[in-house]
Amino acid sequence: MSLKDTADKSDVIKEFLERETGRRKPTGIPHVILIVVPILWSLFQLWIVSPIPYALGVGVFNDTATRSFHLGFAIFLAFVGFPMFRGSPVDRVPPLDWILALVAASCSVYLYVFQVEIARRPGLPTTMDIAAACVGVVLLLEATRRVMGLPMTLVAITFLAYLFAGPYAPGILAHRGESIARAASQYWLSQEGVFGLPLGVSTSFVFLYVLFGALLEGAGAANYLTALSFALLGRLRGGPAKAAVVASGFHGFISGSSIANVLTTGPITIMLMKKVGFTPEKAGAVEVAASSNGQIMPPVMGAAAFLMAEYINIPYSQLIKHAFIPAILAYVSLLFIVHLEACKLGMQPSEGPHRPLKSVVLRWGLGLTSTVVAVCLIYFLLAWIPGVLGKQSWIFFIVFVTVLYLALLWVSLKVPELPETEYEKLTQFESALPVVLSGLFFLLPTATLVWGLMIMEMSPGLAAYYACLLMIFIALTHRPFVAWRKKRPILPAFKHGVSRLMGSFVGGAKNMIGIALATASAGIVVGTVSLTGVGLVLATMVEFISGGFLPVILLLTAMLSIILGMGLPTTANYIIVSTLLSPIIYNLSAAYGLGIPLLAVHLFCLYFGVMADATPPVALAAFAASGISGGNPFKTGVQGFIYELRTAVLPFVFIYNQEILLLNIKNGLHLIWIIITSLLACMAFACATHRFFLVKTRWWELIFLLASMVFLFRPDIPQNYFYPPFHERSPAQLMASVGELTQDDYIRLRLRTSFRGGRVVEQVVVLPNKGETPERRLAQAGVFLAWENDVLMVSNVGFSSRLEKLGINMDDPTQVLGIEMPNRDRPDKWLFSVPGLFLLAAVFLNQLRRRKRDLSVEEAALKAA
Repeated sequence: MSLKDTADKSDVIKEFLERETGRRKPTGIPHVILIVVPILWSLFQLWIVSPIPYALGVGVFNDTATRSFHLGFAIFLAFVGFPMFRGSPVDRVPPLDWILALVAASCSVYLYVFQVEIARRPGLPTTMDIAAACVGVVLLLEATRRVMGLPMTLVAITFLAYLFAGPYAPGILAHRGESIARAASQYWLSQEGVFGLPLGVSTSFVFLYVLFGALLEGAGAANYLTALSFALLGRLRGGPAKAAVVASGFHGFISGSSIANVLTTGPITIMLMKKVGFTPEKAGAVEVAASSNGQIMPPVMGAAAFLMAEYINIPYSQLIKHAFIPAILAYVSLLFIVHLEACKLGMQPSEGPHRPLKSVVLRWGLGLTSTVVAVCLIYFLLAWIPGVLGKQSWIFFIVFVTVLYLALLWVSLKVPELPETEYEKLTQFESALPVVLSGLFFLLPTATLVWGLMIMEMSPGLAAYYACLLMIFIALTHRPFVAWRKKRPILPAFKHGVSRLMGSFVGGAKNMIGIALATASAGIVVGTVSLTGVGLVLATMVEFISGGFLPVILLLTAMLSIILGMGLPTTANYIIVSTLLSPIIYNLSAAYGLGIPLLAVHLFCLYFGVMADATPPVALAAFAASGISGGNPFKTGVQGFIYELRTAVLPFVFIYNQEILLLNIKNGLHLIWIIITSLLACMAFACATHRFFLVKTRWWELIFLLASMVFLFRPDIPQNYFYPPFHERSPAQLMASVGELTQDDYIRLRLRTSFRGGRVVEQVVVLPNKGETPERRLAQAGVFLAWENDVLMVSNVGFSSRLEKLGINMDDPTQVLGIEMPNRDRPDKWLFSVPGLFLLAAVFLNQLRRRKRDLSVEEAALKAA
């Protein structure tokens, strides 16, 4: 590799790092400002979430104030920290950028300063209001362009233009258009646009989680998690790649950005993957797939998860519980894919001290058992104390966490310190236990976060606040404590801790600039949709294109997510797609009697937003990884997309099989069965897509693997084939049948309509089932029936009813052919997943026999030689 190539790759990495954290590196006073302002922003975010202002009655801010200051900080730092053009100076801040930064921040804070006056004249903005809104929107778009690039800006400009160009739009997209005053009120002077829910979530929740990740990284937790991954998996077949997957999963709750994840763990993992035999493209692709999936890994799941919890109105603790199984499936299947790649390349486990299998099993068993017992004891203790001590329990918690922290810190002194820069030593650990013990205290803040969310059911912001406080305490004390115990100078260690803490405040704030601007710009999209009603227009278009066929609607949503995601961050991508298409999927599924939960629909949008980071031709994460690996960016992206196919399959699965989201789980055995069959289905899919299991897969084995995946993931398909979900009754039994339906059932009528022009259509129409009597239920569904010559006909259609939306009216004779009733005597659908187990076992046993035969032939050849 030439020096020029090396320089080019380092420039690529530098470009991505600068875009993630701010590009200008000025000196003098501007440098101080770029440090002080982020620190002030971090302290402000901690203050507004803290219970202290409410206890003191001082410094309490409402939502308008917090969102105004949040965007004000972000937009100020965008103009000061990011140059206008590629050739603009980076060692100083031009006077124009200072002016733009102050004006933009003033426009943002304007909403807070004049909030009382604005509230007294809703919808009647003054000239000053309109001027502040217009300048604010323009400067917001410019700041977004500087930080996020053109794609996000162009999307916002498109929706902004659509608001004013409505009368000139073609066909059903046309609308009356809006005035400048109305647009100013919507976008800037209310909480229906820029300062709406997305920016509110960024203000209340997202910042603290990004700051929490920065504090973990600054204290050294990132290095510990990486070392822990290598200690546990580094000696296995393809160990560095497996460690890369686990390390990226750990880093998923430190960084919500797949690109930042690649650039954090990639320089270590990619180098070691190449060292053991992975090609540069495959090494980069593994890191891309693992880093992208960090955004779906609880408990943080990136910024989009907080928005999702607000959109679907469920507690964040419930959301991460439902999202846990799919995330684990995605990572376990990626680990299995990496194992298959290592087997195909003929890799062997790293050499190390030989231990009998019995000893290994005993050590792992004792370790896991002791961990589970300790976690259970702590859980029951912390759950029991509030009921005993009441309001004073917080004193016990502080004492308990402090004692536990000091105990774990003392334990860490008994093992060698981890290398921070000599990453080639990460695969040379003699045992995983010293590595585990060296940084267990780093897990306390994460445990506090999970405890606050899941056990105490705190708000996401308050749980993150307490986790950040504990992380700040650890950052300030663990280095001086180690220095004291090892008889080193304490003051330099304390200064080093303070420096790293301030660096974490700065880094967390700079990482938030892009998220804050993306959520603010996405507010323009949300505001346009609510003003113009374009969502209803899209619903009509999508239903027409798809014919009401749900798989087509899902494919359209997936394609739109991937296309938008090629230039947008996952958070902005999720906001736009969920705003436009999630209501369509939810409403159409309800209209056709499928009843898909809103949670599954929004997770579907999120998963395909994550897929975009690894999808060519843009694939920003793949470009970042190739800059480290030295591989071809396009080939890295294609390989990463192949690895990510398992992530693309999961959303389609949990749309139809909501048990994977822990919905409709009957008991513990049902849960265990779901987890086992889902993991096996992921393994079958991985083996099928890579044409390898124990040996190379034959064509009939490939068919068996795919069939096994269908049986395990979707047992309802064979169940519906052998035991149809519905049976039809005659029109004469219609009223009695409607009376038998429960409130959870839909009314499913089979109709034959003779449209004008001679077209005859037979279809099943799904109607809502509300009302006390059968007649009342049909009337509320907008269907009125009458007998004509022994034929049951639709005599009238209700306004805005399902039949009217299908184009059925009084001029089109419509005959009722029957009613479909649910079949309640069907066997449990999970019985139909058993054939999948037999198919997978057949492939495994056949390949095991072939593998033994091949090994015997190789041994015979070696003896003959």
